[in-house]
Amino acid sequence: MILRNRECYLMFFLLQWNLVCDDDWKTPLTTSLFFVGVLIGSFISGQLSDRFGRKNILFATMAVQTGFSFVQIFSTSWEMFTVLFLIVGMGQISNYVVAFILGTEILGKSVRIIFSTLGVCIFFAIGYMLLPLFAYFIRDWRMLLLALTVPGVLCVPLWWVIPESPRWLISQGRFKEAEIIIRKAAKRNGIVAPAMLFDSTEMRDLKLQQQQKVFIVDLFRTRNIATITVMSLLLWMITSVGYFGLSLNTPNLHGNAYVNCFLSAVTEIPAYVIAWLLLRTVPRRYSISGTLFLGGGVVLLIQLVPTNLHILSIFLVMLGKFGITSAFSMLYVYTAELYPTLVRNMAVGATSMSSRVGSIIAPYFVYLGAYDRFLPYILMGSLTVLIGILTLFLPESYENPLPENFEQMLKVKG
Repeated sequence: MILRNRECYLMFFLLQWNLVCDDDWKTPLTTSLFFVGVLIGSFISGQLSDRFGRKNILFATMAVQTGFSFVQIFSTSWEMFTVLFLIVGMGQISNYVVAFILGTEILGKSVRIIFSTLGVCIFFAIGYMLLPLFAYFIRDWRMLLLALTVPGVLCVPLWWVIPESPRWLISQGRFKEAEIIIRKAAKRNGIVAPAMLFDSTEMRDLKLQQQQKVFIVDLFRTRNIATITVMSLLLWMITSVGYFGLSLNTPNLHGNAYVNCFLSAVTEIPAYVIAWLLLRTVPRRYSISGTLFLGGGVVLLIQLVPTNLHILSIFLVMLGKFGITSAFSMLYVYTAELYPTLVRNMAVGATSMSSRVGSIIAPYFVYLGAYDRFLPYILMGSLTVLIGILTLFLPESYENPLPENFEQMLKVKG
């Protein structure tokens, strides 16, 4: 059943560029190179938007993703398709990370949590759910790619709607521009803004403290910051291994590949709702650690399920993905709250880059199933539980204001 489903869709793509027999290694490499592009985009997006502004880089990277996806439709060789796919990956993750940071810095605390979970993540899940539906009805890969590219053009009018981040403008000493945006927001919300938003002394201090150049090494400038950064990198990478490992293993489950992919996407909706509720009421460390324990523990139980109980195995896989997805969606909020404005986007970009390393190696966890079908679950479950324990040692940002400088960063536990 799985082979028939996949052959219906992939056969023309594979035969067109002879990606069979001795060249069948090119097929998984295509996906890996896409994630390499995602990794590169995660690394550079933070630094670019910290230097040139959130809004500029957001729309620039959206243009890169949409434009190169469209050019990809006219690929004449596997090499051309793969190079373009790598560039698309760079643009895709860059605009995702920058959009998240922009929303985090513009919105208030309560709305920020809704945006980062129910907003960004649920719309991601809806897109995920639409993918198997599009793939089922559009079997020609060029037409499918076109259908997935067109929505990017609809984002162009948003340039005149979305403002630049006032926090970023203030960090660059551009107080007048920030004041204009803040007063417009106050007017729209029916709030009377004070006559003087920025005291002259505060402005002078901010110029001295915040109008400085920052680099990736600033994420390791002190022992406390370096510890937070290393722990965050590990947290993102291992969570990504669990998320992408379970997602990529979906076609190997018993049943229809399209249905399993759809179920995997549907599972993310309640996961994001639970994440939103946890972020509103429970400290960050306990929320993330608890969902990781759930996801990792359930995945470890799969090895105990008899081989004839396919439905129970699928249920445990989906429940495990539910827990890991909830944790994954909270990482963006948590990381953004740990770092000051100057390097916040760079920090999210760096940790997101670490998660892309996890996405690159995740297929190899799935591949281990060829030797022992339970081995991928044992490894992913064990690592997820261990990183859940490590999370408890990170600082707690719940009900704390966003730090504006390095001195305001919280301390690690223990």
